[in-house]
Amino acid sequence: MGNPARKFSKGRTSRRRAINFRATMPKLSSCPQCHEPKVSHRVCMKCGYYDGKEIIDTSKEKSK
Repeated sequence: MGNPARKFSKGRTSRRRAINFRATMPKLSSCPQCHEPKVSHRVCMKCGYYDGKEIIDTSKEKSK
């Protein structure tokens, strides 16, 4: 079984491994209610709807 001819530097090893740790931007889709961009599979922060149902009450008025 063959052996490496020389030692790989720590920098070379880190550069090779770093490709798996790159940060990516979240994918955005438009809200079907208000058509604002939102993160997929999350409640829309503008209108408060998810899957056609109001999850968060975003109205400014408080009911008494």
